[in-house]
Amino acid sequence: MNARTILLLAALHFPAPTAETVRLVRMIDADTFLVRATSGECRIRLTGVDAPEHDQPFRLQATDSVRRLLPVGSLLEFKPSGQKDLYGRRLGEIRLQIGRRSAGLDSLLAVRGWAWAYAPARERVKREPEQLRAQAYRRGLWKCGTAEPVPPHVWRDFNKKIRRLYWGGCTW
Repeated sequence: MNARTILLLAALHFPAPTAETVRLVRMIDADTFLVRATSGECRIRLTGVDAPEHDQPFRLQATDSVRRLLPVGSLLEFKPSGQKDLYGRRLGEIRLQIGRRSAGLDSLLAVRGWAWAYAPARERVKREPEQLRAQAYRRGLWKCGTAEPVPPHVWRDFNKKIRRLYWGGCTW
């Protein structure tokens, strides 16, 4: 049995999770939300991007950018990946209706410059072209160039002294 056959059989036995409608209860940050689903309240985390942490520069601007798109109480189309992260959050994608078209919130965050393209343990980062476009046009995090912003996975490892150095001189 070759690899393709195994993948086809796995797909038949384990169907991909389908999208579900959830209600936004609270926005934790630009890529993490508390929602009410049919199974109760849960935290969900966007895949594909990593937005600034709660104690990181530009976090307020990134969160406010999303808050304008998704007020509390909004109904959202959540497509779970079927996985959870280390913090127990359900991972997946939020789709937004924009007129007659649908767009992923992760794509909007990356193209507007409010999040880094992110794909842990993967070779190909799906939202990298959007991030590069945002950097080229100095949008969001990239307003003062590409040297200032520090990705959250790096920021979390910094101590207070190093964080102060990277707080940045770029004013909003």
